[in-house]
Amino acid sequence: MLLAGHQPGLGLLSAHADQVWRPRPDGLDGPPIHEDPILRFQANEVLVGGQGHHAGRDKTRRLMRLAGLEAVYRRPNTSRPTPSHRVYPYLLKGMKIDRVNQVWTADITYIPMARGFLYLVAIMDWYSRYVLAWKLSNTLEVGFCVEALEEALGTGKPGIFNTDQGSQFTSAAFTGALLEQGIQVSMDGKGRYSDNIFVERLWRSIKYEEVYLKAYKDRTEAKQGIGTYLDLYNRVRPHQALGYRTPREMFQREQPRERPAGQEVVLIPGVNTTPLAAEDSLNLAPLLFK
Repeated sequence: MLLAGHQPGLGLLSAHADQVWRPRPDGLDGPPIHEDPILRFQANEVLVGGQGHHAGRDKTRRLMRLAGLEAVYRRPNTSRPTPSHRVYPYLLKGMKIDRVNQVWTADITYIPMARGFLYLVAIMDWYSRYVLAWKLSNTLEVGFCVEALEEALGTGKPGIFNTDQGSQFTSAAFTGALLEQGIQVSMDGKGRYSDNIFVERLWRSIKYEEVYLKAYKDRTEAKQGIGTYLDLYNRVRPHQALGYRTPREMFQREQPRERPAGQEVVLIPGVNTTPLAAEDSLNLAPLLFK
């Protein structure tokens, strides 16, 4: 959509005829594309205006967003591998994932700000789609990923932990923390983003429903906005694939309940057949165990 270039009669662009232009990538006839995104916007305004339509920069962005179109530009690479790191095999091929804590997954994305961007890592239970932990960072150092992992492990641990081959996840600090807990490490094939599809869907939702609608001024504002969104995602947002239950409902419903050693759970109809609030479970403890 943002295709424009130096043509006779385009006065705004003629002054830039000596600057860097590149051929159209589609091989079709038409003007070349300027490397400068600002000039591409200006050129687009002139070309559209010449056809009897007046579209400013903001309107162009809005219409592109509604049409699902994006400008092509360099973005932070969050999945760059490190050759010296060990890459583990992919363990999920053909596996039926039908319970919580069977498989966890993690991924990193970038969060655009009014100025610059941050990196967001999230750890999710594959079966329930429950976001177990998340952290923000202004660098891609492994520390914020390990912090998120430690927080998630406070809720339990999975049998398998699946990630892409990004250097943060292949690092000794991250894989070592998993292996110490007896967790199997699984990694997607190179370029296989679909192997981590549930986190990719989360990124799409949070960006289009939260991040792109706001220009966070600083990290504090981003943390507050993202935290509120993820809390609603876990507690309020139902998923069709989960029988229209929320991720938290599904995660808590399937969690195995601990009981004191040597004591047997007594099922009392209407009492402990459904999840209990923390205060209720304390009051009913004498009834639930004998």
